[in-house]
Amino acid sequence: MRLAAAARLWGPPGLLLTFALHPALCLRPARTAAPPHRDYCVLGAGPAGLQMAYFLQRAGRDYAVFERAPRPGSFFARYPRHRRLISINKRHTGKANAEFNLRHDWNSLLSHDPQLLFRHYSRAYFPDAGDMVRYLGDFADRLRLRVLYNTTIAHVTLDKDRQAWNGHYFILTDQTGQAHRCSVLLVATGLWVPNQVDFPGSEHVEGYESVSVDPKDFEGQNVLILGRGNSAFETAENILGVTNFIHMLSRSRVRLSWATHYVGDLRAINNGLLDTYQLKSLDGLLESDLTDLAVVKDHEGKFHITLKFFLEESNQSADAITLPQDDNDNFAMRVAYDRVIRCLGWKFDFSIFNKSLRLSSSGEFSKKYPLVKASYESKGSRGLFVLGTASHSVDYRKSAGGFIHGFRYTVRAVHRLLEHRHHHVPWPSTEHPISQLTNSIVRRVNEASGLYQMFSVLADVILLKENATAFEYLEEFPMQMLAQLETITGRKAQHGLFVINMEYGRNFSGPDKDVFFYDRSVGHTEDAWQSNFLHPVIYYYRHLPTEQEVRFRPADWALPRPTAIHHIVEDFLTDWTAPVGHILPLRRFLENCLDTDLRSFYAESCFLFALTHQKLPPFCQQGYLRMQGLMGTESLRRHGIESGLLRDYATVGRPREDGGQRPVGSSPAPGLPVQPLDGNKEEL
Repeated sequence: MRLAAAARLWGPPGLLLTFALHPALCLRPARTAAPPHRDYCVLGAGPAGLQMAYFLQRAGRDYAVFERAPRPGSFFARYPRHRRLISINKRHTGKANAEFNLRHDWNSLLSHDPQLLFRHYSRAYFPDAGDMVRYLGDFADRLRLRVLYNTTIAHVTLDKDRQAWNGHYFILTDQTGQAHRCSVLLVATGLWVPNQVDFPGSEHVEGYESVSVDPKDFEGQNVLILGRGNSAFETAENILGVTNFIHMLSRSRVRLSWATHYVGDLRAINNGLLDTYQLKSLDGLLESDLTDLAVVKDHEGKFHITLKFFLEESNQSADAITLPQDDNDNFAMRVAYDRVIRCLGWKFDFSIFNKSLRLSSSGEFSKKYPLVKASYESKGSRGLFVLGTASHSVDYRKSAGGFIHGFRYTVRAVHRLLEHRHHHVPWPSTEHPISQLTNSIVRRVNEASGLYQMFSVLADVILLKENATAFEYLEEFPMQMLAQLETITGRKAQHGLFVINMEYGRNFSGPDKDVFFYDRSVGHTEDAWQSNFLHPVIYYYRHLPTEQEVRFRPADWALPRPTAIHHIVEDFLTDWTAPVGHILPLRRFLENCLDTDLRSFYAESCFLFALTHQKLPPFCQQGYLRMQGLMGTESLRRHGIESGLLRDYATVGRPREDGGQRPVGSSPAPGLPVQPLDGNKEEL
């Protein structure tokens, strides 16, 4: 039977049928499964990636985090090489306010779980990097964030599609060839590619990422460090006590964080070399453009510094190459070195992104950071956002956006933007009567951590309602996107607005500034505009500034020129609650802007205003509107009688001096019922 069937199949008719069907079988496309789709893809399970994952999960969004390592925080598993972080872990502030305490906690991510505060993971003021790795692992596990570990994204490109949120999908291909499709791409890969300078002899230079961290390996050696940042000084600090000397070479002068007020500049914890340099203990700092130099290795394995110009002119052996000291016997670097170490920081890894994403340009700065707008969205690809350290181009050398205590708030701002753009959820706000305006501002400038850490980048915005009877309060909005506030937040700014920012004095920060000069502190309210230290600044606009006004604002201004501006005088304790020094000038400024009285009053004072003024202060008006009027008292009754608006009922029926009876009076003047706070009406 089987043989007969086979004969029929392969006989002339079957063979003919096979040939007839063959072209159709070959032309039919092979069915391939569509790549798995997610609304949000997050690249990297470092602090920024986990922070965004937390907000997405709390909002119930469809997302996944892709992480190449088997656990979160792979950068901190390796760096800093000497394991001590420079981020402050201040466990005690003397206050119980959780938001205030985050001002001095530079390591915690934002969450609803009080156990996920970094102070539970280390008691050290400058904690160990291993504690950060442990903390990030617990953050991901306890909150059950959706992280795909051991998944390396090797390539990212675009797939045009009109049905997509942004007109295209992002296609991510991992190390196995598996494709992943997402509507929004959130890049949180940080900066981890070492910066290198190409010069003759650079192959002899050891990198920060691989050099030994054992001080014994440097005993009795002459060491040259290329670089001038915290990684360079961290390396020097580790070997300072065992070397013959350390020289440090960089194209720029040293920038001290206490002078620049930028946390990424040299921190005091690493600056021991400055002592030994200035106190002439053999170590030293030098400035030169590294691209002009060359490193020459002699027959003994020692390294000499020369100029690239000399090397290009010579075809001789290494021992015969001209050195600067041949012409100048006082050349500072005429000594030979045993080790040359490169500590030049890191840059963003652009290699996995297709050029169609347009993340970089030919500019020098864009080789370090991706090109992003002030909203942290890519300039070249809608729907691609850069988070965390890699987004620091927005506030480079200005604020803390490149560090956990700063970008935890910028990540939240990006999430709020996405919630409105794709899910029609307006930017969170609270609405208050205008009488609470002063109190709302005072509370935020004294407690808010996002304003405090992301000064001059994130600001609170107060949107006034019609006739300034109430206001909406929006927290931590990107200042440079102010012109687009209505589009980004879904809130209307039709009746004027206030912007609350934290600022340093304009001439107080810089590598050449003496920040310890004698009269550095400002204490008088009339000089508040000259405050040097971080202090609140309130801008008032009658209308929302335009994009052109924001773009062409005056130099060194955080915002365009406002209708009015107010500086709250700096405070040594950063406690802006002094009734006369802080609150009174602020209230008077707000009253002048709004042409109203923002004071709070006792019930008796409100009653007197009702008798003597056509327009009541908002506090008194809102008291009546809430049916929380005035308690009848003997003092108020007497005022009403003396004004002629009330009858003196206490004397009704009493004998007059002439022996007659006083007439019974009519009802009190209309419109003057007096209601106690418990809701029971009483008449005077």
